[in-house]
Amino acid sequence: MKLAFIGVGVMGEAIVKGVLSTGLCSPRDIAASDANRQRLDAVCSTYGIEAARSNTAAIRGCDVVVLAIKPQNLPELLPSLNGQIDKGQLILSIVAGATISTIVTGLEHDAIVRAMPNTPAQVGAGLCVWTASNVVTRGQKQKAKSILGALGSEIYARDEKYIDMATAVSGSGPAYIYLVMEALIDAATGIGWDRDTAETLVRETTLGAALLAQDTGRSPAELRRMVTSPGGTTEAGIAQLDGIRDAFRRAVEAAYRRAQELGK
Repeated sequence: MKLAFIGVGVMGEAIVKGVLSTGLCSPRDIAASDANRQRLDAVCSTYGIEAARSNTAAIRGCDVVVLAIKPQNLPELLPSLNGQIDKGQLILSIVAGATISTIVTGLEHDAIVRAMPNTPAQVGAGLCVWTASNVVTRGQKQKAKSILGALGSEIYARDEKYIDMATAVSGSGPAYIYLVMEALIDAATGIGWDRDTAETLVRETTLGAALLAQDTGRSPAELRRMVTSPGGTTEAGIAQLDGIRDAFRRAVEAAYRRAQELGK
């Protein structure tokens, strides 16, 4: 499978790294272009992939074109590629907020996969929610599934509306978790831990809690109850977190509304 990357920023590089590390592609199967030549040269040198002279040169002869640019650059990119996409090529877009219809209209090309990965993809622990236009073939869907699965986990959504929902939960979710970690670290230093040790305590606790949930398959509510003994320290602590559920609900709803606004 031959891939072309239009944009090799953080997420573009994460996909390059993923498909190479899983053996899905070899470096000779990948070409890339980027408006930032210094960034392009650095990524291509690191992974041994081709640095194309232009976007049109990058996509020539490839099976899948990965759009991994910033949303504000899309209006300029789409006209430049209009008429340059072969009928059998698949467009895989991770451009935040860009709907399938926007890309179809801009490229005059119907085979589009829209995906929302998240930042843990950089270490192969990402989650990507994706969907496809009606004309995308079973074979093309399998290619998209393989590419996105190389980032960690992937979930196919039959309706594009779920991409905005994923943006609000799994896309923005790591930031919510990091904010909780920040707060816990600050609280730990407040009771006397030095910051380095506090960061280790919180980082390892967060990782361990996630792994326990994953490996046991038990619900977060059940796992929480297992830690929370009546009259114990955890119960005393949780009693101070009144309102946190509502705060997270508001956060997710606000992110979801913003994702819908960006799509318009």
